[in-house]
Amino acid sequence: MKKLSTFLFCLLMLNQLNAQEVFPLYDGPIPGSKPTPASYVEKGETSKDGILRISKVSVPTLTWYPAPAGKSNGTAVIVCPGGGYGILAYTHEGTDVARRLNEAGISAFLLKYRLPSDEIMQDKRFALLQDAQQAIYLVRKNAAKYGIKKNRVGIMGFSAGGHFASTLTVHYADRQIHKEEKTSFRPDFSVLVYPVISFSESVHTGTMKNLLGPAPAENDKIYFSSDKQVNKRTPPVFLVHAEDDKVVPVRNSWLFKEAADGAGVPAELFIYKAGGHGFGLNNKKEAGDWFGAMLIWLKKNRLV
Repeated sequence: MKKLSTFLFCLLMLNQLNAQEVFPLYDGPIPGSKPTPASYVEKGETSKDGILRISKVSVPTLTWYPAPAGKSNGTAVIVCPGGGYGILAYTHEGTDVARRLNEAGISAFLLKYRLPSDEIMQDKRFALLQDAQQAIYLVRKNAAKYGIKKNRVGIMGFSAGGHFASTLTVHYADRQIHKEEKTSFRPDFSVLVYPVISFSESVHTGTMKNLLGPAPAENDKIYFSSDKQVNKRTPPVFLVHAEDDKVVPVRNSWLFKEAADGAGVPAELFIYKAGGHGFGLNNKKEAGDWFGAMLIWLKKNRLV
């Protein structure tokens, strides 16, 4: 496996992916951060399956993938790769997704968010929510520059990235970063793909442990169980899961769907019988295009 320094990794990504712009998530000090130890160095590793996995992220970034000129529909999506809050599956659930969104006329913003760590964070529980809120703030603030509509900014997450996205979806009003502007942190829609949702039922213990530690308090488990935080102001949600997912049980998506239905929130759950976990854009075990179904759902809800 090839290990790249942060600098060489960024150069490689720029050349390889033809990204228009990569910029730091924060212009200045990163909120809630500690001085990063010299031993804490971001690394990118590409394994035999061709997936680039990034670990030890301490400096979050956004990468802008603009929709092609003449094809853009004004909608934007912030893309959040998964990886159990230990790594980011950066290509498989990130760059590949950004390109597919572009093909549909949707501008993409790939978020390389901080991974929870007591080494670099004062309170690792809320650093991720800070990054999510900062990301949607920047996209909305610069909507004119990016050629998008402020009321068509969504968030999409996979696995633990789905938990990341769902946390913003239900806790957008719990402002963890200070902004003088009244820019809303509420996504206009969310797409959650085989997401970690609950820290109370059908729990993916690795994700919970990485975020909350080995013995989380009950109030933290409730706060970060997104199904327990849904209300009538929660934005519309499209969920994707496979029934045979043995890593993150499908019950996670059902819990969110049931909560959304109970609150009168538009929600749709695309279910595969087979597919396991981590299939990304392409389920090799069963026919059916969840991405295409999502586009139909976005049109039906007038989000594109």
